[in-house]
Amino acid sequence: MSLVAGLDAGTQSVKLVVYDADTRQVVASASAPLDLISGDDGSREQHPAAWVEAMHDCFGAIDVSVRHRIVALGVSGQQHGFVPVDAAGEVLGPAKLWCDTSTSAECGEIMDAVGGAGRCIELAGNPVLAGYTASKLPWTRRHRPEVYARLATILLPHDYLNFVLTGERFCEYGDASGTGWLDVRTRQWSSAMLDATDDTRDLRDCLPPLVEPDASFPMLPAIASALGLPAGVRVSAGGGDNMMAAIGTGCVAEGRLTMSLGTSGTLFAYADRPIVDDDGAWAAFCSSSGGWLPLICTMNCTVVTEQVAKMFGFSTRDGDARIAATAPGADGLTFLPFLNGERTPDLPLGKGVLAGLGAHNMREAHVYRAAMEGATYSLRYGYDAFVGAGMRFDRIALTGGGANSAAWRQMVADVFDCPVDVPAQVESAAFGAALQALWSLQRAQGDAGTLAEVAAAHVAVDPSLACTPDPERVRAYQPAYQRFLRHLDAVRPLYAAPPPL
Repeated sequence: MSLVAGLDAGTQSVKLVVYDADTRQVVASASAPLDLISGDDGSREQHPAAWVEAMHDCFGAIDVSVRHRIVALGVSGQQHGFVPVDAAGEVLGPAKLWCDTSTSAECGEIMDAVGGAGRCIELAGNPVLAGYTASKLPWTRRHRPEVYARLATILLPHDYLNFVLTGERFCEYGDASGTGWLDVRTRQWSSAMLDATDDTRDLRDCLPPLVEPDASFPMLPAIASALGLPAGVRVSAGGGDNMMAAIGTGCVAEGRLTMSLGTSGTLFAYADRPIVDDDGAWAAFCSSSGGWLPLICTMNCTVVTEQVAKMFGFSTRDGDARIAATAPGADGLTFLPFLNGERTPDLPLGKGVLAGLGAHNMREAHVYRAAMEGATYSLRYGYDAFVGAGMRFDRIALTGGGANSAAWRQMVADVFDCPVDVPAQVESAAFGAALQALWSLQRAQGDAGTLAEVAAAHVAVDPSLACTPDPERVRAYQPAYQRFLRHLDAVRPLYAAPPPL
């Protein structure tokens, strides 16, 4: 009769699922919205207190009888965020998020300090890209000196929620690998990268200890009571939202590929060894399941279709009709969807570009299709790097808000020329956090089973949502994708990063 819960603190909302492992069913779910603080300089921030408030709102929306049966909780959180905390555990300022591009110059400074992007990859497996946690520290020292002066601990968003829940400051390898400071090959903080970020203090003192994927901690009695949970609830290590989504979609064994169509777009695959690209074509992350998670991230996905729908005054729920009314390639219209700058391709200062406008395609349906195609082509650009490195995939597990669109599911199958499955549990990050909580609880009780075995037992797909490539559309998208790549090459010089300060 016991239940496990998964909490996912994303960019737009906090989501909660409660799962019954015996019946294989999500028995309750809730969500609470979040606001984004945006600046003209590319800053994107949130107040961590808003995450805590939303967490309380989510649990408050669940029936008391269900809450009383929860025995374990896992937390998923948006990657790369920077939560500055003082010695007493007080948050010193707003959290800078993954989509914050205001620290692009600091990325260059850090990489130059060790000898360039290639040297960063040698030292830690990854360059320091726009949005990564590392660049936010020197930005804080420069722009918020009062925060820097009192800084005792740097926490990632999911680390902070774990701290609120348990009173413990800790981090796990998957989320830690998104900071730019973790050597993904050795799973240890890189002294060289830390020194390059700040040579005036020992940043090791500011980083929480790293814990194993099956670690768990007791929830504070006061917070359990406030959330309406029983005493003794265990909180698992949790992880970044992509790492938790990997668990929630079964991407915990080699040969699996997951694509997430959320505010950002991601592609990730499980590996049992570090998969590092010498040119940094993908993020060489660790997984939160004991392995590694090579990952492609685009910073503009559903945000683009949502903005276009808002501009023309319709809902994305009605977007599929616009796709059905237009042909692949949008009659020559190409949308480079870099509204928030971009990580893949690497254009942190990029902006959206609409090219190929003519009297025949200057219509809302064409612009909406071009936006959806552009977001999909950006992911295809990253996928090409995976394939070029010898990775092979038989199917794509599609998740995120964009997976609710039948038109987008089919577009992915056609653009990638690969069959698409959709997991039955749509909140894959929250569900993955719940499965990790289940696994860590079982391990604490003496069960030696693996997380891959847990995922195999509990992750299911919805056969009614599966898509297979349509040969005619596959052929139609090929020249449109090549046109996207030509426009991308043309605008690269326009949005090249400035030299470091």
